[in-house]
Amino acid sequence: MPAWSAALAGPAATAPSRLARTPGLYLAPSLALSLALAACSPGADRPAAAPPPPEVGVVTVQPATVALVTELPGRTEASRVAQVRARAAGIVQRRLFREGSDVRAGQPLFTIDDAPYRAALAAAQAQLARARATLTQAAAQAERDRPLLAAQAVSQQEYMAAQAAQQQAAADVAAGQAAVQTAQLNLGYAHVTAPIAGRIGRALVTEGALVGQGEATPLAVVQRIDPLYVNFTQSAAQLMRLRAQIAGGRLVDARGPASAAVTVLLEDGSVYPLRGRLLFSDVTVDPSSDQVTLRAEIPNPQHVLLPGLYVRVRLAQAQAPGAMLLPQQAVQRGGAGDTVQVVGADGRVSARPVQVGSAQGGQWVVLSGLRPGEQVMVDGFQKLRGNAPVKAVPWQPPAAPDAPASAGVSQR
Repeated sequence: MPAWSAALAGPAATAPSRLARTPGLYLAPSLALSLALAACSPGADRPAAAPPPPEVGVVTVQPATVALVTELPGRTEASRVAQVRARAAGIVQRRLFREGSDVRAGQPLFTIDDAPYRAALAAAQAQLARARATLTQAAAQAERDRPLLAAQAVSQQEYMAAQAAQQQAAADVAAGQAAVQTAQLNLGYAHVTAPIAGRIGRALVTEGALVGQGEATPLAVVQRIDPLYVNFTQSAAQLMRLRAQIAGGRLVDARGPASAAVTVLLEDGSVYPLRGRLLFSDVTVDPSSDQVTLRAEIPNPQHVLLPGLYVRVRLAQAQAPGAMLLPQQAVQRGGAGDTVQVVGADGRVSARPVQVGSAQGGQWVVLSGLRPGEQVMVDGFQKLRGNAPVKAVPWQPPAAPDAPASAGVSQR
């Protein structure tokens, strides 16, 4: 290259080589341009999108007349119990029943050696025959003396003696008849029969046993178990509190036949299919336990229930008009009282004090504190964040076979 050409192009010609040696000079303008474009972007100052409100399960409460069911412990008892005893002394000869079977009233159960009683009956009958013969003779003598007295052929004293002999003979006949009847009864006692219809247990004696010596020996027990009684107890304080609430108008006394129905729960938790009825409530409080005894009658045609079983009894003693049912997990119980979480129309959750009655099949009976149509939280409590709103969704109870629908609670 000529010297003049290199001189003219010197600064310009050497510029690319310098830029090549310093690549940062190219990156700095592009970075500044990118930052400027980002600053001019229309969404640069927009805040991040807020998360949606958490979903919580709720039920919409509606008032209803709820039967207040009380669950109490009790034991079954035979409706009739007869102890079969030996009323005649002697040796047991035969047992005429099968142990554990059903017997009818008057059915033969045992036979006792009746030879002495047959002999005693024969002697009583002979004595009666003798007394009757004496009566016949005395009556004939008195009849003969009557006309003789009128003719003064016999004295008045003789006639009165004949009359007395006739009356004494008549008394001897009456005594003989009583003796025969007694002998017949004793002979009948040698054949032991069932006093009532029912189920008989095991035999308490065997053939060859000597019974009836000095006292009536127990032979067996017959029990009527259809229907069956259930005796159960209730706290006197609970009963008095219930009566006070009824007297104050907060509850209604359950007097109808449906309200007096009794349901029996067996020891394994299963429900006995047949319902009974309340017979009576005792008027005396047991001072040792402060309990009142009640009795119900339960049909038992298949003899499923046996006397002496431990059971639990569900009994409707009162009705709460305008009450509401809530799942038990919806109610927070504490020393300061019972509360629920109510979801308002704006999605805000607030605590509400309520008055809770008894439990009904996994639900609490709420007597006051809620208004119809309010939404009460059942689950999702862990999702609450201060006063942040929530989204109420219908609560679905866990699936359970044969679970009864909850009356008074709308799942809408």
